Formats: sequence, C-alpha cells, structure tokens
Amino acid sequence: MKNINTYLANILEVPVENVSTCSLHYEIKKVAKNDFLLQYGEICRYNFFVEKGLIKMYSIDKNGKEHIIQFAPESWLISDRSSLYFNEKSVYYIEAVEDSEVLLLQPDFFKKLVEQFPNIAPKNDILLQKHVRSLQNRINSLLGETAEERYLRFIKMYPDLLLRVPQWMIASYLGITPESLSRVRKELAKKNFVTDK
Repeated sequence: MKNINTYLANILEVPVENVSTCSLHYEIKKVAKNDFLLQYGEICRYNFFVEKGLIKMYSIDKNGKEHIIQFAPESWLISDRSSLYFNEKSVYYIEAVEDSEVLLLQPDFFKKLVEQFPNIAPKNDILLQKHVRSLQNRINSLLGETAEERYLRFIKMYPDLLLRVPQWMIASYLGITPESLSRVRKELAKKNFVTDK
C-alpha cells in the first residue's frame, strides 16, 4: 500500500516504523469502472482513500443532470461527510471513473491515529482546515468566477486529470456545458499560441 504509507509518513508524519501497523485499521476494496462505493439514499460508512485509480462524487438533479462535486485521484480522500458523521441518508453517489483500489477507513480512523501518535494532531488539524478552505474556495469559484477562471483553477487542482476524464465530466465539475468548456479551451489555446517571428 504505497500511497497510503506515503500519506501517513510524509503528510501526517506518522513515525515510519509504525506506518505498517496502521493497516490494521482499514480494509482494501477493489472497484471496477462504473461501480459504486455509495448511492443516493444510503448511509456512508467510510472515508475512502484512493490507493489506485480515480473516483468521483456527484449528485443528480430533478432533471436527471449530473453535478460532479469532487474527483479523487490517487492519494486523495473522498466521502459524504454529512452522511458519515451525522448518520444522514446520502444525496450523493460515489463512483469509480476507472478501475480502482480504495481503502475503507472507519469514521474514527484519524481519531485513533491521533490517540496513538499525539504528535500528528497539529498536522491532522491543518489537513481538516485545508479541506474546509478548499470547499469554501470551490463555492466562491462557482458563484463568482468566469468559466475560464474555473477551468484554470481545475487544472491547478487536478493537473493529471485532463487526459483521464471525458470533457463532459470536467464541464459538470465546472458547472458549465461541454460546449462552453470547448469554447474556453479554444480561447485559451489562442491566447497561449505564440507565432515564430
């Protein structure tokens, strides 16, 4: 479990010699492309750590349109926190975009880590605050940024996804139509095209 071990050792700073013991606290699950980890109306039971592959979380509106909330490539966490921590029925779907391998982390996984390794508490808190900041930035982006600004923000956040997901999924995440995304990409290509003189 290379990615989770790197995450625990380098990001949370769990002592390297103790990283392997953390495997006692999670399960490994393989999911095929288009398989679900969570569906609308279910209770979310885990935080999902993506060891390999790509996962998306989305909702479907009353007109049947999909709205992607988050992508989770390798070494990312994804979950419906409202459902997980407040035992509410989920309004989201969590689905594999690619054949994937995920680790099922119990809701108290990080709490147990902090109890076992108190020195990681500040790091864990910072990660939580960064997650909240990211959600706030995403809301502000959807409310106030142009389609081009949102697209550039997407590239910065998910630099390796442009070749891994279809254009309609990127458009869904950005809250625009695929046609609008196509126009944005063409305009950016024009701006960045430099002719030889």
